[in-house]
Amino acid sequence: MRTDGYGSPTVVGGGAGELVLMWAGFPVLGAVAGWGLAAGAGFVADLPWFPVQGLFAGIDRLPEPHATIGAVALGALAGLVVALIGTAERLTVTVDVERVRLRRDDTEQSVPRRGVRAVFRDGKDLVVLGAADEELTRERSDLDAGRLEAAFRQHGWPWAAQDPHREAFRRWVPELPGLPVGADALLRARQRAVDRDKGDDARELRAELARLGVVVRDDRKRQYWRLSAVAPPPGPNPLSPGPGPNPLSPGAGTVAPPAGPGPDGGPARSTDQD
Repeated sequence: MRTDGYGSPTVVGGGAGELVLMWAGFPVLGAVAGWGLAAGAGFVADLPWFPVQGLFAGIDRLPEPHATIGAVALGALAGLVVALIGTAERLTVTVDVERVRLRRDDTEQSVPRRGVRAVFRDGKDLVVLGAADEELTRERSDLDAGRLEAAFRQHGWPWAAQDPHREAFRRWVPELPGLPVGADALLRARQRAVDRDKGDDARELRAELARLGVVVRDDRKRQYWRLSAVAPPPGPNPLSPGPGPNPLSPGAGTVAPPAGPGPDGGPARSTDQD
């Protein structure tokens, strides 16, 4: 955490040490793993129960030292790719008395202080609630909770120890009543995105649900939801029977008897005059 002075923004991020660990440590670990793969390929290829023996047998047949050099280089390259992805996924939080800015890769989100009701950590998620108890932002990171709390409290933000509405969440089940019209379809689509690890789709569908006043949190690929104060009235219950006749109303369930013959034996005539 970095503070430039009284009243200046406070920056909470991974810091330079984290970058050094990723860009130096991951390539080294990858290179060591590559060397171990080349050195142990022959031993693994002789294990009858081990899967993909053909791969290890092929590595073992490669000439030395080319096999070891190639495996070490590929391992180091894989470590660099992991470091690149980790750098892009790092979240940096900048807090001052007027707003909080959350930056990840090339994307930055700004949330004004005015109207914020609570800020808290939900697992690894940093959550900011608005005046209508809607989620203004939810961002996942490995940032230290104590550093985040200190930064927000220093600038007068309403930090909470936990989600004040945690008990209001209900596990989503298809066609469960109580949701606004259209929310169930969005939750179905989002569940598919969560199951397939499509983070961008899940994030986009979370935003669509927020427009309907539905707040969503995830727990091990399960969705839990609650309504904010901006949610419209719930839609009809798809599990309840449709409207029917009132059994207590006069004439309900009765059938009018057929008209009898007229005075002259012919068909009955209407009493209405032309």
